[in-house]
Formats: sequence, C-alpha cells, structure tokens
Amino acid sequence: MRLWKGTLTSSGVFLFQMGWGDLGAFGEPSKETPNLDQMAAEGMLFLDFYTASPLCSPSRAALLTGRLPVRNGFYTTNGHARNAYTPQDIVGGIPDSELLLPELLKKAGYTNKIIGKWHLGHRPQFHPLRHGEKNPFFDAYSLGLIFFPSLIPFILRYYEDFKIDLKTGESNLTQLYLQEALDFISKQQASQQPFFLYWAIDATHAPVYASKQFLGTSQRGLYGDAVREIDDSVGKILKHLQQLGISENTFVFFTSDNGAALISAPKQGGSNGPFLCGKQTTFEGGMREPAIAWWPGHIPAGGVSHQLGSVMDLFSTSLSLAGLQPPSDRQIDGIDLLPVILQGKLIDRPIFYYRGNELMAVRAGLYKAHYWTWSNSWEEHSKVMAQGPGILVGSAIKDVHTNKNLPGTQSLQQAQPSRALRAPLSIWHSQCLLWKHPMQAAHRFAVIPQSHDSSMPLLVCILCLMAWD
Repeated sequence: MRLWKGTLTSSGVFLFQMGWGDLGAFGEPSKETPNLDQMAAEGMLFLDFYTASPLCSPSRAALLTGRLPVRNGFYTTNGHARNAYTPQDIVGGIPDSELLLPELLKKAGYTNKIIGKWHLGHRPQFHPLRHGEKNPFFDAYSLGLIFFPSLIPFILRYYEDFKIDLKTGESNLTQLYLQEALDFISKQQASQQPFFLYWAIDATHAPVYASKQFLGTSQRGLYGDAVREIDDSVGKILKHLQQLGISENTFVFFTSDNGAALISAPKQGGSNGPFLCGKQTTFEGGMREPAIAWWPGHIPAGGVSHQLGSVMDLFSTSLSLAGLQPPSDRQIDGIDLLPVILQGKLIDRPIFYYRGNELMAVRAGLYKAHYWTWSNSWEEHSKVMAQGPGILVGSAIKDVHTNKNLPGTQSLQQAQPSRALRAPLSIWHSQCLLWKHPMQAAHRFAVIPQSHDSSMPLLVCILCLMAWD
C-alpha cells in the first residue's frame, strides 16, 4: 500500500558531517542552530538514527544505494577493519552494477542534482555525471570535495578553481552551494519539473571553513562558525520552498554521514552529545546521527521518534514517495520510513555496525552488543587494553553452545538525551547475548560481499578517544 497518494514535487536530502550533539534541538547548549531547531519543531526529530559506516565514503554509498557498504563494494578486508577507508585506492569508485537513488527517480520523471561532496570516486569514470556511459547518476553536479589519497598532504577542496584559505578558514563555498540550490529549485519549480536535490555541504569536515560574514560569530570557534552558516543556509532553502508555494509537496531530510570527528576537535570537530567516541568508530558517537524530517502539512509538528533508522532508509523512503518500488534483483537494507513519519508506527529492525567487512556490533531494541572494538585482535584483547566496552566488561560471558567469549552488552535506554550509553547496567547476563547471537549469525550468513581489489593498511587508533569510562 502506498501511504502517499498525492503529487510530490520534490525531495531533498541535506547531508553533512555533524555530531548528534551539534544542534540545539539535540541539546547543544549554545543554541546556535535556530533554523535547524525550527525545522525540528515543524517536523519530526529522530533520536535513534544511524549511518551505515563511521566513515564518509561508505556511508554515502549506502545512502544512495540503500545497501550496506559490504554489499555495494565500499569496504576493506584487512586486519579486522583496522583500515576502513574507502574507496579510491580500493574499488576506484561506485561500481556500474549498483543502482543509485537518482537514476531510479529518473523513471518517475525527476531531475536530479548533487551539490557538494560526492566522494564515491574521484577518477573521471566514477564522477556523478557518468555511469555506464549513457546513464549518469545525476543530471547536474556542482563540484565539491575531491580527495587524492595518494598525495600527502591531501589536495583539499575546490569549487572549480575556488580554493579555501587554510590559514584563516575563510571560504565562500557554502554561499556558492546555497545559491546553486536556490537557483536549481527555482528553475525546476518554474518548469513544473519534479526534482531530487542532494545537498551535501562539507564545511564541517576538516579543514573547516566559513564565509567572512560568519567567521568569529560562534561561541564554538571556527567549527561553530561553519555550523551557523550551514544552519542559516538550511533556513533560506526551506523559506525559499515556502515562498515558491511548494513546501507542502516537498519532503526534506537532514542528517549526517558519520559522527563528529573528535580526532579534529576541539577546533575542527563537533559534539556527539552524551555518546562515546566519534567518527571512525562504531561506538554510538561514531554512528548515531542527528536526523530531522520536514514536510509541512503532512508530518505533524513537534514529532519525536525512537524508530531505529538508517541513512539507507532514505533510499527506500524516497522511492516510496515517488511511487516506485525498490529493485527486486538485489538485497536492499533500507526500509520505508513513511509508516513511521506519517502514522507514528515503530518498525522492528536491527542496526548493524560495520567497519570494513567486519561486523563490529549490533543493536536490537534497547540493547547493543559489541563483537569487535578498536582492539581488533584477540592478542590485544587478552592484554586488556583500555580501548572499549568489549574489553572492560566485568567478566566475559560464555555462549553455552560454543564456549567462546561473547561481547559485552549495554543498555541504550530510551530516555533521551542521557548518559545511559556509559552507564553500568543490570543485564550482564547470557539471555540477552544469546538472543542477539542468532540474529547476527543469520545476518552474516545472508551477506554476500561485493568483490573488490586488495586494500591498503592505515592504522588510526587514538587511545585517548577509545577509553571506556
């Protein structure tokens, strides 16, 4: 059954690198995000929303394919995920065999545009305007972030020939991206053309930048300046939709590709609120993201959902809004969130936490089991290195069937926000672990990884960020 039977003029996904605690609506005390907070007040806040990977490329590939990175080719295989960076030196870019959201939306007559960060392959054959030669992913693209991993230091961001001032942090990129978005929306509205806009601004990714009028305006330094400019831009886009009279036919979703990069903090990294660690890790700070759905006239104002959601769900939800079915020739991991958004339902589903091809953890309901942490080897595990909850449990719990050590399990209590993630809990017992073990075993059995070339090792273990307290 299709829940939405009207004519959807447009759909927009705003994707940034921000932490769960970077928005006022999620408890950031400086309250410097009035537009995003207003978006949340007018729409639905998701408190338990996850990315598919704690790193940029795999999570973006997952969003656009609706599939876990281990299925779509954006993963590594070395050393139990010690290196999880992808894809340029590994698969080159998004495989031609993958079906991306914009190319499917074309079937419903949508014009698609990406503004900002692509990061699914920097070589020409993987650019968003090219895919299988005759069937590009997007109809239009405003170039944002390109990484050249083989060069140290990285060649950083350019907008065509527009370079960032790395000394001052000044760049007008966000303003250019904003104008691109406004112009694109106006053009499509004038031609009565339905559209999909993927607005992926990277100002909060180190090296952080902001335009001159926002520099020095935040209590949180340069990172806060960047957040304030993004917030201001989001407000202008939403107001533009309202002024054009198409806001009630426009579904907009705001989220992040991974948690705030604490490795860049405090000057160039954000806040993950009460949650442990950040980008690069499969602790909650690395994968639980801020998320807001906005659709005036359809989503009741002030909604709050505890649905376990994923960026992959935006794939299935967007197709549903356009009246399309997901591809039936492959496994799709994203679910349609419309019953949650429009009817307030909760859908029972697990969340799988991956780094590379390693299943690091699984969450079901209020509980999360860690199978691997950043110790990443049984040798280090045996030394009781202070790197994660899978090590610092009071006692190892035995699986009565295999007699192998199973991970620690923690409560992710529904009261939000809280510091429940770090709190000791009363369920260090075998029932919960035995309940999860068949679930993750069935998932492992069902996953058939996409093939790719060998990976390159990269060790990035920051002990001070991994200590479990």
